[in-house]
Amino acid sequence: MEPEPLPEPPIPVPDVPGADATARGLPRRADLTTRQRLLVDSSALADLALRTSIASLLSATMVPTVAGALRSSQSRAEREHLEFYAELAAAADPHRAFPAPTEPPRVSSRAANPVAEWFAHGNVRNLRFHSTFQAVNPALRDRCRGYVRNNVVHAQHWRHHDGPRPTLCVIHGFMGSAYLFNGMFFSLPWFYRSGYDVMLYTLPFHGRRAEKYSPFSGYGYFAHGFSGFAEAMAQAVHDFRSVLDYLEFTGVDRIALTGMSLGGYTSALIASVDDRIQAVIPNVPVVTPDRTVDEWFPANKVVALRDRLAGTDSALVDAATMYSSPLNYRPIPAKDRRLIIAGLGDRLAPPEQAEMLWKHWDHCAFHWFPGNHVLHVSQPDYLRRMTRFLGEFMFD
Repeated sequence: MEPEPLPEPPIPVPDVPGADATARGLPRRADLTTRQRLLVDSSALADLALRTSIASLLSATMVPTVAGALRSSQSRAEREHLEFYAELAAAADPHRAFPAPTEPPRVSSRAANPVAEWFAHGNVRNLRFHSTFQAVNPALRDRCRGYVRNNVVHAQHWRHHDGPRPTLCVIHGFMGSAYLFNGMFFSLPWFYRSGYDVMLYTLPFHGRRAEKYSPFSGYGYFAHGFSGFAEAMAQAVHDFRSVLDYLEFTGVDRIALTGMSLGGYTSALIASVDDRIQAVIPNVPVVTPDRTVDEWFPANKVVALRDRLAGTDSALVDAATMYSSPLNYRPIPAKDRRLIIAGLGDRLAPPEQAEMLWKHWDHCAFHWFPGNHVLHVSQPDYLRRMTRFLGEFMFD
Protein backbone atom coordinates (compact mmCIF):
# COMPACT_ATOMS: atom_id res chain seq x y z
CA MET A 1 0.00 0.00 0.00
CA GLU A 2 2.88 2.45 -0.62
CA PRO A 3 1.96 4.71 -3.56
CA GLU A 4 5.11 6.79 -3.26
CA PRO A 5 8.21 7.12 -1.05
CA LEU A 6 7.66 8.43 2.45
CA PRO A 7 8.35 12.15 2.93
CA GLU A 8 11.34 13.25 4.93
CA PRO A 9 10.67 13.60 8.68
CA PRO A 10 9.70 17.16 9.76
CA ILE A 11 12.88 17.32 11.88
CA PRO A 12 15.99 16.23 9.91
CA VAL A 13 17.66 13.37 11.79
CA PRO A 14 20.55 10.98 11.10
CA ASP A 15 19.65 7.89 9.12
CA VAL A 16 20.63 5.27 11.71
CA PRO A 17 18.14 2.40 11.54
CA GLY A 18 16.58 0.54 14.43
CA ALA A 19 15.13 -2.96 14.27
CA ASP A 20 12.54 -5.32 15.69
CA ALA A 21 13.22 -6.63 19.18
CA THR A 22 14.43 -10.19 19.55
CA ALA A 23 12.76 -12.90 21.63
CA ARG A 24 14.88 -11.56 24.52
CA GLY A 25 13.45 -8.07 24.15
CA LEU A 26 15.25 -4.78 23.52
CA PRO A 27 18.94 -4.94 22.58
CA ARG A 28 21.67 -4.64 25.19
CA ARG A 29 24.08 -1.77 24.83
CA ALA A 30 26.75 -4.22 23.64
CA ASP A 31 24.44 -5.30 20.80
CA LEU A 32 24.36 -1.80 19.28
CA THR A 33 26.73 -0.45 16.66
CA THR A 34 29.03 2.43 17.57
CA ARG A 35 26.80 4.90 15.68
CA GLN A 36 23.70 3.59 17.42
CA ARG A 37 25.33 3.89 20.86
CA LEU A 38 26.43 7.47 20.17
CA LEU A 39 22.97 8.42 18.99
CA VAL A 40 21.22 6.75 21.93
CA ASP A 41 23.53 8.49 24.43
CA SER A 42 23.28 11.94 22.85
CA SER A 43 19.51 11.74 22.39
CA ALA A 44 19.12 10.59 26.00
CA LEU A 45 20.98 13.70 27.21
CA ALA A 46 18.70 15.92 25.14
CA ASP A 47 15.66 14.13 26.55
CA LEU A 48 16.82 14.75 30.11
CA ALA A 49 16.78 18.50 29.47
CA LEU A 50 13.28 18.30 27.97
CA ARG A 51 12.08 16.10 30.83
CA THR A 52 13.32 18.60 33.42
CA SER A 53 11.44 21.42 31.67
CA ILE A 54 8.19 19.45 31.58
CA ALA A 55 8.68 18.26 35.17
CA SER A 56 9.06 21.87 36.26
CA LEU A 57 5.73 22.71 34.64
CA LEU A 58 4.11 19.74 36.35
CA SER A 59 5.59 20.83 39.69
CA ALA A 60 3.87 24.18 39.40
CA THR A 61 0.65 22.40 38.43
CA MET A 62 0.75 20.20 41.54
CA VAL A 63 1.47 22.96 44.09
CA PRO A 64 -2.25 23.39 44.98
CA THR A 65 -2.48 19.67 45.80
CA VAL A 66 0.47 20.08 48.18
CA ALA A 67 -1.38 22.87 49.99
CA GLY A 68 -4.48 20.66 50.07
CA ALA A 69 -2.50 17.87 51.72
CA LEU A 70 -2.18 20.11 54.80
CA ARG A 71 -5.96 20.00 55.28
CA SER A 72 -7.04 16.81 57.00
CA SER A 73 -10.45 16.78 55.28
CA GLN A 74 -8.89 16.94 51.82
CA SER A 75 -6.28 14.30 52.68
CA ARG A 76 -9.01 12.02 53.99
CA ALA A 77 -11.07 12.52 50.82
CA GLU A 78 -8.09 11.75 48.57
CA ARG A 79 -7.39 8.59 50.57
CA GLU A 80 -11.01 7.50 50.05
CA HIS A 81 -10.62 8.17 46.32
CA LEU A 82 -7.47 6.04 46.23
CA GLU A 83 -9.33 3.20 47.93
CA PHE A 84 -12.12 3.50 45.35
CA TYR A 85 -9.75 3.15 42.37
CA ALA A 86 -7.70 0.44 44.08
CA GLU A 87 -10.87 -1.63 44.50
CA LEU A 88 -11.79 -1.13 40.84
CA ALA A 89 -8.26 -2.06 39.77
CA ALA A 90 -8.30 -5.23 41.88
CA ALA A 91 -11.39 -6.45 40.02
CA ALA A 92 -9.47 -6.13 36.71
CA ASP A 93 -12.79 -5.85 34.88
CA PRO A 94 -12.53 -3.30 32.04
CA HIS A 95 -16.31 -3.17 31.55
CA ARG A 96 -16.84 -2.15 35.17
CA ALA A 97 -13.85 0.19 35.24
CA PHE A 98 -14.70 1.93 31.94
CA PRO A 99 -18.46 1.83 31.27
CA ALA A 100 -19.46 2.29 27.63
CA PRO A 101 -21.38 5.39 26.50
CA THR A 102 -25.11 4.77 26.76
CA GLU A 103 -26.15 7.09 23.94
CA PRO A 104 -24.64 7.98 20.55
CA PRO A 105 -22.92 11.35 20.19
CA ARG A 106 -24.68 14.19 18.39
CA VAL A 107 -21.77 15.25 16.23
CA SER A 108 -21.40 18.69 14.69
CA SER A 109 -19.15 18.75 11.62
CA ARG A 110 -17.67 21.70 9.76
CA ALA A 111 -14.97 22.16 7.16
CA ALA A 112 -11.48 22.58 8.60
CA ASN A 113 -9.41 25.62 7.74
CA PRO A 114 -7.79 25.81 4.28
CA VAL A 115 -4.34 25.02 5.71
CA ALA A 116 -5.58 21.66 7.00
CA GLU A 117 -7.13 20.77 3.65
CA TRP A 118 -4.01 21.88 1.78
CA PHE A 119 -1.82 19.82 4.10
CA ALA A 120 -3.93 16.66 3.87
CA HIS A 121 -4.66 17.12 0.14
CA GLY A 122 -8.19 15.98 0.85
CA ASN A 123 -11.47 16.48 2.66
CA VAL A 124 -10.91 17.51 6.29
CA ARG A 125 -13.68 18.11 8.81
CA ASN A 126 -13.51 19.34 12.39
CA LEU A 127 -15.88 17.42 14.65
CA ARG A 128 -17.29 18.34 18.03
CA PHE A 129 -19.91 16.93 20.37
CA HIS A 130 -20.88 17.12 24.02
CA SER A 131 -19.36 14.42 26.19
CA THR A 132 -21.76 12.06 27.96
CA PHE A 133 -19.07 11.11 30.47
CA GLN A 134 -20.02 10.73 34.11
CA ALA A 135 -17.19 10.42 36.61
CA VAL A 136 -16.61 6.80 37.52
CA ASN A 137 -16.26 7.82 41.15
CA PRO A 138 -19.69 9.15 42.25
CA ALA A 139 -18.01 11.52 44.73
CA LEU A 140 -16.40 13.41 41.83
CA ARG A 141 -19.34 13.72 39.46
CA ASP A 142 -20.25 17.29 40.34
CA ARG A 143 -16.64 18.43 39.96
CA CYS A 144 -16.16 16.71 36.60
CA ARG A 145 -19.51 17.97 35.34
CA GLY A 146 -18.32 21.51 35.98
CA TYR A 147 -15.50 21.39 33.42
CA VAL A 148 -17.29 23.34 30.70
CA ARG A 149 -14.74 23.32 27.85
CA ASN A 150 -13.38 19.88 28.66
CA ASN A 151 -16.83 18.36 28.29
CA VAL A 152 -16.96 19.27 24.61
CA VAL A 153 -15.09 16.64 22.60
CA HIS A 154 -13.03 17.68 19.57
CA ALA A 155 -11.58 15.60 16.74
CA GLN A 156 -10.44 16.09 13.16
CA HIS A 157 -11.55 13.68 10.44
CA TRP A 158 -9.74 13.23 7.12
CA ARG A 159 -12.24 11.38 4.96
CA HIS A 160 -12.19 10.32 1.33
CA HIS A 161 -15.14 11.37 -0.81
CA ASP A 162 -15.81 7.74 -1.74
CA GLY A 163 -15.61 6.61 1.89
CA PRO A 164 -15.91 5.21 4.38
CA ARG A 165 -12.43 3.69 4.29
CA PRO A 166 -10.38 1.73 6.84
CA THR A 167 -9.55 4.37 9.45
CA LEU A 168 -6.33 5.11 11.32
CA CYS A 169 -7.08 6.87 14.62
CA VAL A 170 -4.29 8.90 16.22
CA ILE A 171 -4.04 10.06 19.85
CA HIS A 172 -1.50 12.77 20.64
CA GLY A 173 0.89 13.03 23.58
CA PHE A 174 0.83 15.25 26.66
CA MET A 175 0.76 18.93 25.63
CA GLY A 176 1.02 17.94 21.94
CA SER A 177 -2.56 18.24 20.73
CA ALA A 178 -2.15 20.42 17.60
CA TYR A 179 -3.60 18.65 14.57
CA LEU A 180 -1.04 20.08 12.15
CA PHE A 181 1.90 19.01 14.33
CA ASN A 182 0.59 15.45 14.65
CA GLY A 183 -0.18 15.29 10.96
CA MET A 184 3.40 16.28 10.16
CA PHE A 185 5.02 14.12 12.83
CA PHE A 186 3.24 10.91 11.81
CA SER A 187 3.29 11.65 8.05
CA LEU A 188 -0.49 11.32 8.05
CA PRO A 189 -0.95 12.73 4.51
CA TRP A 190 1.06 9.74 3.33
CA PHE A 191 -1.27 7.32 5.14
CA TYR A 192 -4.23 9.22 3.73
CA ARG A 193 -2.87 8.87 0.18
CA SER A 194 -2.28 5.17 0.93
CA GLY A 195 -6.04 4.77 1.27
CA TYR A 196 -6.76 5.32 4.94
CA ASP A 197 -9.21 7.76 6.41
CA VAL A 198 -7.63 9.45 9.44
CA MET A 199 -9.15 10.51 12.77
CA LEU A 200 -7.16 12.79 15.11
CA TYR A 201 -8.66 12.70 18.61
CA THR A 202 -8.12 15.42 21.24
CA LEU A 203 -7.54 14.16 24.78
CA PRO A 204 -9.33 15.73 27.77
CA PHE A 205 -7.98 19.09 28.96
CA HIS A 206 -5.95 19.58 25.76
CA GLY A 207 -6.30 22.07 22.93
CA ARG A 208 -9.83 23.46 22.74
CA ARG A 209 -10.77 21.22 25.65
CA ALA A 210 -8.46 23.10 28.04
CA GLU A 211 -10.44 24.98 30.64
CA LYS A 212 -10.45 28.77 30.58
CA TYR A 213 -7.25 30.26 32.05
CA SER A 214 -5.37 26.95 31.83
CA PRO A 215 -1.68 27.92 31.60
CA PHE A 216 -0.93 25.21 29.03
CA SER A 217 -2.60 22.45 27.04
CA GLY A 218 -3.00 19.38 29.24
CA TYR A 219 -2.85 21.29 32.54
CA GLY A 220 -6.06 19.71 33.85
CA TYR A 221 -4.66 16.18 33.68
CA PHE A 222 -2.42 16.70 36.70
CA ALA A 223 -4.00 19.71 38.43
CA HIS A 224 -6.47 17.75 40.57
CA GLY A 225 -4.39 15.07 42.25
CA PHE A 226 -4.45 11.36 41.57
CA SER A 227 -8.24 11.18 41.42
CA GLY A 228 -8.25 13.91 38.78
CA PHE A 229 -5.79 11.95 36.64
CA ALA A 230 -7.81 8.75 37.03
CA GLU A 231 -11.02 10.46 35.91
CA ALA A 232 -9.22 12.18 33.01
CA MET A 233 -8.11 8.74 31.79
CA ALA A 234 -11.62 7.37 32.25
CA GLN A 235 -13.02 10.26 30.22
CA ALA A 236 -10.35 9.81 27.52
CA VAL A 237 -11.52 6.22 27.06
CA HIS A 238 -15.22 7.08 27.25
CA ASP A 239 -15.08 9.94 24.74
CA PHE A 240 -12.97 7.96 22.30
CA ARG A 241 -15.55 5.19 22.41
CA SER A 242 -18.12 7.82 21.41
CA VAL A 243 -15.85 8.63 18.44
CA LEU A 244 -15.93 4.90 17.60
CA ASP A 245 -19.74 5.02 17.79
CA TYR A 246 -19.67 7.86 15.26
CA LEU A 247 -17.30 6.02 12.92
CA GLU A 248 -19.43 2.89 13.15
CA PHE A 249 -22.57 4.92 12.36
CA THR A 250 -20.89 6.31 9.22
CA GLY A 251 -20.10 2.77 8.04
CA VAL A 252 -16.47 2.30 9.10
CA ASP A 253 -15.80 -1.35 9.91
CA ARG A 254 -12.00 -1.45 10.24
CA ILE A 255 -10.23 0.75 12.76
CA ALA A 256 -6.57 0.84 13.78
CA LEU A 257 -5.36 2.93 16.70
CA THR A 258 -2.00 4.50 17.43
CA GLY A 259 -0.84 7.11 19.90
CA MET A 260 2.32 8.69 21.21
CA SER A 261 3.45 8.92 24.85
CA LEU A 262 0.29 9.68 26.89
CA GLY A 263 -1.55 8.83 23.67
CA GLY A 264 0.31 5.51 23.56
CA TYR A 265 -0.77 4.82 27.13
CA THR A 266 -4.36 5.69 26.24
CA SER A 267 -4.38 3.63 23.05
CA ALA A 268 -3.06 0.56 24.88
CA LEU A 269 -5.79 0.98 27.49
CA ILE A 270 -8.56 1.44 24.90
CA ALA A 271 -7.39 -1.76 23.17
CA SER A 272 -8.23 -3.58 26.42
CA VAL A 273 -11.71 -2.08 26.62
CA ASP A 274 -13.31 -1.88 23.15
CA ASP A 275 -13.44 -4.76 20.68
CA ARG A 276 -13.87 -2.49 17.65
CA ILE A 277 -10.11 -1.85 17.54
CA GLN A 278 -8.67 -4.20 14.90
CA ALA A 279 -5.04 -3.23 15.54
CA VAL A 280 -3.15 -1.13 18.07
CA ILE A 281 0.28 0.54 17.87
CA PRO A 282 1.38 2.33 21.08
CA ASN A 283 4.33 4.59 20.25
CA VAL A 284 6.84 5.45 23.05
CA PRO A 285 4.15 4.62 25.62
CA VAL A 286 4.17 4.89 29.38
CA VAL A 287 2.33 2.15 31.27
CA THR A 288 3.04 3.03 34.91
CA PRO A 289 2.99 6.85 35.11
CA ASP A 290 3.70 6.88 38.85
CA ARG A 291 7.02 5.08 38.37
CA THR A 292 7.88 7.35 35.46
CA VAL A 293 7.25 10.53 37.45
CA ASP A 294 9.45 9.12 40.24
CA GLU A 295 12.40 9.90 37.93
CA TRP A 296 11.19 13.35 36.85
CA PHE A 297 13.01 16.00 38.89
CA PRO A 298 11.65 18.31 40.31
CA ALA A 299 8.11 16.87 40.00
CA ASN A 300 9.18 13.79 41.96
CA LYS A 301 10.13 15.99 44.95
CA VAL A 302 6.76 17.76 44.88
CA VAL A 303 4.91 14.41 44.78
CA ALA A 304 7.04 13.07 47.64
CA LEU A 305 6.34 16.18 49.74
CA ARG A 306 2.61 15.98 49.06
CA ASP A 307 2.50 12.31 50.01
CA ARG A 308 4.52 12.92 53.17
CA LEU A 309 2.26 15.75 54.31
CA ALA A 310 -0.86 13.72 53.59
CA GLY A 311 0.53 10.52 55.11
CA THR A 312 -0.24 8.68 51.88
CA ASP A 313 0.12 4.90 51.88
CA SER A 314 2.50 4.09 49.00
CA ALA A 315 1.05 0.57 48.64
CA LEU A 316 -2.42 2.08 48.25
CA VAL A 317 -1.12 4.49 45.61
CA ASP A 318 0.48 1.62 43.69
CA ALA A 319 -2.77 -0.36 43.81
CA ALA A 320 -4.90 2.62 42.72
CA THR A 321 -2.53 3.48 39.86
CA MET A 322 -3.28 0.14 38.25
CA TYR A 323 -6.85 1.31 37.62
CA SER A 324 -5.89 3.05 34.37
CA SER A 325 -2.83 0.98 33.46
CA PRO A 326 -3.04 -1.30 30.41
CA LEU A 327 -0.96 -3.77 32.43
CA ASN A 328 -4.06 -4.44 34.52
CA TYR A 329 -6.20 -5.75 31.65
CA ARG A 330 -5.90 -8.20 28.78
CA PRO A 331 -5.65 -6.73 25.25
CA ILE A 332 -8.54 -7.53 22.93
CA PRO A 333 -6.81 -7.46 19.49
CA ALA A 334 -5.04 -10.73 18.66
CA LYS A 335 -1.29 -10.92 19.27
CA ASP A 336 -0.49 -10.46 15.56
CA ARG A 337 -2.44 -7.17 15.61
CA ARG A 338 -0.34 -5.53 18.33
CA LEU A 339 2.83 -3.56 17.58
CA ILE A 340 4.82 -1.50 20.10
CA ILE A 341 7.38 1.18 19.16
CA ALA A 342 10.06 2.45 21.55
CA GLY A 343 13.06 4.79 21.49
CA LEU A 344 16.21 3.51 23.21
CA GLY A 345 17.26 7.06 24.16
CA ASP A 346 13.83 8.01 25.52
CA ARG A 347 13.97 9.42 29.04
CA LEU A 348 10.40 10.78 29.23
CA ALA A 349 8.85 7.37 28.51
CA PRO A 350 11.85 5.07 29.14
CA PRO A 351 12.02 2.02 26.85
CA GLU A 352 11.64 -0.20 29.93
CA GLN A 353 8.02 1.00 30.05
CA ALA A 354 7.38 -0.24 26.52
CA GLU A 355 9.14 -3.50 27.37
CA MET A 356 6.79 -4.04 30.31
CA LEU A 357 3.85 -3.68 27.95
CA TRP A 358 5.51 -6.04 25.45
CA LYS A 359 5.83 -8.75 28.11
CA HIS A 360 2.22 -8.25 29.19
CA TRP A 361 1.15 -8.43 25.56
CA ASP A 362 2.67 -11.89 25.06
CA HIS A 363 5.86 -10.75 23.29
CA CYS A 364 4.01 -9.25 20.32
CA ALA A 365 5.72 -7.31 17.50
CA PHE A 366 8.12 -4.75 19.01
CA HIS A 367 10.19 -2.20 17.05
CA TRP A 368 12.87 0.10 18.46
CA PHE A 369 14.72 3.11 17.07
CA PRO A 370 17.92 4.72 18.43
CA GLY A 371 16.37 8.09 19.29
CA ASN A 372 14.51 9.79 22.11
CA HIS A 373 10.94 10.87 22.91
CA VAL A 374 10.63 13.49 20.16
CA LEU A 375 13.63 12.74 17.94
CA HIS A 376 12.42 9.60 16.20
CA VAL A 377 15.54 8.64 14.31
CA SER A 378 14.91 6.83 11.01
CA GLN A 379 11.19 7.36 11.48
CA PRO A 380 10.36 6.35 7.88
CA ASP A 381 11.69 2.92 8.84
CA TYR A 382 9.04 2.36 11.50
CA LEU A 383 6.33 4.06 9.42
CA ARG A 384 6.98 1.46 6.73
CA ARG A 385 6.91 -1.18 9.49
CA MET A 386 3.50 0.13 10.56
CA THR A 387 2.25 0.03 6.98
CA ARG A 388 3.31 -3.58 6.43
CA PHE A 389 1.81 -4.52 9.78
CA LEU A 390 -1.54 -2.84 9.11
CA GLY A 391 -1.85 -3.69 5.43
CA GLU A 392 -2.34 -7.39 6.10
CA PHE A 393 -5.80 -6.92 7.59
CA MET A 394 -6.92 -3.30 7.08
CA PHE A 395 -7.28 -3.78 3.32
CA ASP A 396 -8.45 -6.81 1.37
